[in-house]
Amino acid sequence: MNHTAVQTNELSSIDFQQVKKIQRMKSFIKGVLFLLPSIVLFSVFLFYPMIRTIYLSFFLTKANGETTVFVGLDNYINIFTSPIFLQSIKSTFLFVLYTVPLTIIIGLFLAIIANEKVRGIGFFRTIYASTMGISVAAASVFWLYLFHPTIGFLNQIRKAFGLETIGWLTDPKWALIAIAVTTIWMNLGFTFLILLGGLQSIDSYLYESANIDGAGYFYKLRRITIPMLSPTLFFVITVTIINAFQTFGQIDILTQGGPQNTSNLLVYSIYREAFTNYKFGSASAQAIVLFIIILVMTILQFKLGERKVHYQ
Repeated sequence: MNHTAVQTNELSSIDFQQVKKIQRMKSFIKGVLFLLPSIVLFSVFLFYPMIRTIYLSFFLTKANGETTVFVGLDNYINIFTSPIFLQSIKSTFLFVLYTVPLTIIIGLFLAIIANEKVRGIGFFRTIYASTMGISVAAASVFWLYLFHPTIGFLNQIRKAFGLETIGWLTDPKWALIAIAVTTIWMNLGFTFLILLGGLQSIDSYLYESANIDGAGYFYKLRRITIPMLSPTLFFVITVTIINAFQTFGQIDILTQGGPQNTSNLLVYSIYREAFTNYKFGSASAQAIVLFIIILVMTILQFKLGERKVHYQ
């Protein structure tokens, strides 16, 4: 009798495990079915292009992109011995250095101003965020007229003060700075909106407690606003750095990478190598290098920057 009971318990345990496995399998299949559209989209528009780019970077190609000769790492060796590519890397890092800090600082300043409870502040919020609704092409054409060497507004101001005009887009000393100014202006709307949202999510009781203790404005800014805004700042800085490395449209419209390749950033260099010189292998190698640079920068940002983020 006892032996029969033990067998029955063992069978029940085996049946329970089988039922549990079947339930897990059903849950897994349901999860895969829910994720299937995303998996298909990522496969078509992300995974396949990435694998194809890595593959092409080891080959010489025809003008139509068809591979011809396997060259191994020669494409990578050639780009790192090319003065034009090295200049592109230098210009790209300078561009990131010019744009990211100023975009964050100006956006934060405008967000703090717009967060004040003042009559008519909604109008200024709209003005500050307006650049977000302007396309890269339209903004670039707008700045193209501002930077015009003869009829441009900026040079007209210089003439009014008796100063010499500047070739903003034709002078190697100023071209990258002009592109950086244009990019900062275009990115301010997005940065401002995100930071303003972060400011408005800070609990007001923190400021009320500080007011009771007699804390000043700058003390509250340093001890409450910035620490509580750190998750938003971390997100904005990460996204802004990635966007700066991927800048293309304003360069194509304003300078086409010139003069003397001073504004030939990595993305534009990839475009020119692929669709002007039809060297898809070399362009793919440059794209892999850009991917690695962005990946490393993002990892460093998470390793070093996230330590100073306060989530509570």
